[in-house]
Amino acid sequence: MQFSRKALNTRWAWTSGAAIVLLVVLNLLDGVLKAKTGFGTVSLQGIGSGWSIRMIVDHWTSPPDAVLAGFLLGLDFLFMPLYGAALFFGSLAAIDRFAPKAGRLQRILALLALAPVGAAICDALENVFELYMLTHASTDLMASLALEATAAKWLGIAIGLLLTLAALIGHLVKRRSA
Repeated sequence: MQFSRKALNTRWAWTSGAAIVLLVVLNLLDGVLKAKTGFGTVSLQGIGSGWSIRMIVDHWTSPPDAVLAGFLLGLDFLFMPLYGAALFFGSLAAIDRFAPKAGRLQRILALLALAPVGAAICDALENVFELYMLTHASTDLMASLALEATAAKWLGIAIGLLLTLAALIGHLVKRRSA
């Protein structure tokens, strides 16, 4: 399936804008949870032991805090396809700008453009592991799996951000020279 440069840029702009808005909302609400309990849902990232996860969860014992934590994890599931699509469209824009003709560079960039999609999938796995540990026993194995998914997510996001930044710079340079 192919679409025009204008359609690509429109989709890139809308998904990026929506992802930024949702990121701000997530961070504000997570800040509220962290201010009340000492831990936000972001605190679950980077934890490699089941005991540490259980310690964080024990701070969310009051119903409003537990509901907010659950809501934030659920809202994160809506955020994943938004940032994945925004970074994917940004990566496609980089391909369009820097490798418009078929060749090795286009193939490499096309493979790298899939990294944000992989990041969103890894983010979903991370959240599934975290939700499981919130509702069941939190083991070191589950915490380790969540930690690995988090690392893969951040790698995919970094690749997507670099390609998107390259597309933005290429878009601005192209506009100035035109």
